[in-house]
Amino acid sequence: MQEIQTCERKDAVDFVRRKYLKRLHEKTGRNVIAYYSGWLQKPDIKGIEIDDGDKNAFMANLYQLDFSKGLDLILHTPGGQVAATESVVNYLRKKFKNNIVAYIPQIAMSCGTMMACACKEIYMGDHSNLGPIDPQFNGIPAIGVVQEFERAMKEVKEDPTKANIWRFIIGKYHPSFIGECENAIKWSRHIVTEWLESGMFSGTKNPKEQAQKVAQALQNRDETLTHSRHLGAEECQKIGLNVKKIEDDQNLQDVLLSIHHAFMITLAHTTAFKIVENHNGAAYVNHAQQVIVPQR
Repeated sequence: MQEIQTCERKDAVDFVRRKYLKRLHEKTGRNVIAYYSGWLQKPDIKGIEIDDGDKNAFMANLYQLDFSKGLDLILHTPGGQVAATESVVNYLRKKFKNNIVAYIPQIAMSCGTMMACACKEIYMGDHSNLGPIDPQFNGIPAIGVVQEFERAMKEVKEDPTKANIWRFIIGKYHPSFIGECENAIKWSRHIVTEWLESGMFSGTKNPKEQAQKVAQALQNRDETLTHSRHLGAEECQKIGLNVKKIEDDQNLQDVLLSIHHAFMITLAHTTAFKIVENHNGAAYVNHAQQVIVPQR
């Protein structure tokens, strides 16, 4: 914040943000793209999550990049649509193959975690978190719905008098909802397993087995308990993800946190609510509309 406040340029917030993105590029020798959502600052804005519009943002950011240098992908997102996430990941992998590294300066939940799983390695700090990959329907956990239905079937079979109670609960779902939940669970697990097998665990002894184990752990609601569970670096390592600690390289930590703070300040003090930006200064920014109400 102090560096931005003391900068005499009119575009101080943009200048400082891009300065550190460039510095990370100079340090790693790789392409850098930061994907930032302002859901912490502007939680009620439509489009705050990963959606199909993000494909255009990445297309703009990839223009004129040297794909042979790989990609350092900085993620800060609450998640979003599985279909959009799958589309973006497939696009990035076509361009950079398996040469993508994820950096998590603070939080990448749900579909953000899925994107990180598509990378060959993940950098996290003591302050970083990933999350479960169990799909949601308007905030309703698909796995929770299926588990509730299975519980209902079991209890009614054991005691038919409970049928009326469960009929009221299960009746709130539309006829095809259970099947949709089951398919969503299979879909998210399948694509994460495939990404891990062909990416992070490619070249290892049992890539498919490792991938299935990690995907299962990230979808194990009996362990994570809730979709909003924050998984730290050590826990992600125990699950089996290839996680490296940001603190092991002090220069990397300084640069990455400077990038993070610059983005957070931008999202807090401007109308921007989503920013996708590369080390060359190319940026795709979504702004919230300001509504001016005249005083009487």
